[in-house]
Amino acid sequence: MRKKLVIGNWKMHGNLQQNEALLSAILRDIDGLAVGVAVCVPFPYLQQTANLLSGSVVAWGAQTLSEHPSGAYTGEVSASMLRDFGCRYVLVGHSERRALFGETDAAVAAKFRSAQVNGLVPVLCVGETLAERDAGRTLEVVRAQVNAVINLLGVEALASAVVAYEPVWAIGTGVTASPAQAQEVHAAIRDHIAGANCNVAQALPILYGGSVKAQNAAALFACKDIDGGLIGGAALVAEDFVAVCRAAA
Repeated sequence: MRKKLVIGNWKMHGNLQQNEALLSAILRDIDGLAVGVAVCVPFPYLQQTANLLSGSVVAWGAQTLSEHPSGAYTGEVSASMLRDFGCRYVLVGHSERRALFGETDAAVAAKFRSAQVNGLVPVLCVGETLAERDAGRTLEVVRAQVNAVINLLGVEALASAVVAYEPVWAIGTGVTASPAQAQEVHAAIRDHIAGANCNVAQALPILYGGSVKAQNAAALFACKDIDGGLIGGAALVAEDFVAVCRAAA
């Protein structure tokens, strides 16, 4: 059975004082839960996060990375730099990176490769816009996003990765995919990967992201193919984030 995993994505939020209060509150209430927990924080706070979480049950990671190992790429951060800060996870292809910064499927696959080469666990974010859903293209879009990684690295690369389905129309909008809608896409992702390697598909954690909160988390996480969540707004409030983790456990 796949262990549940909850990852908090702080996006571009926080400061030193707020971060310490948030992480201290999470640590106070998270011990003993049978669920994996991690937070992906802005680059400037990686050292603070590492200091506060070192030796705890909560892992940490970053929200993106460069596909390049080093070089004249001003403003970029490489996978090896993230590893220096003890990161375990890194998000690749978050919908905001795709929409606002023009990351293509090919670029996302290259970032995925860079993460794995450097011992990080990439969290591959996939999902459709409202226009794509209304056009009946949800599964086509999501499969293409997954295929970009499979075509570059082979399906076996997903054996040491996480996939997060985040319908773009449900991120930060307060609108959540129903458990049935989310399960349909999660099952389709797993079935698609199973067509190439059944063992990889069955072991792969597939998270749901999109306005997950304490009130709807249990219903979502009860679905067969939903293995936890990629949490945005609720990850910024300790009580809410712990409640989501409890729902997963």
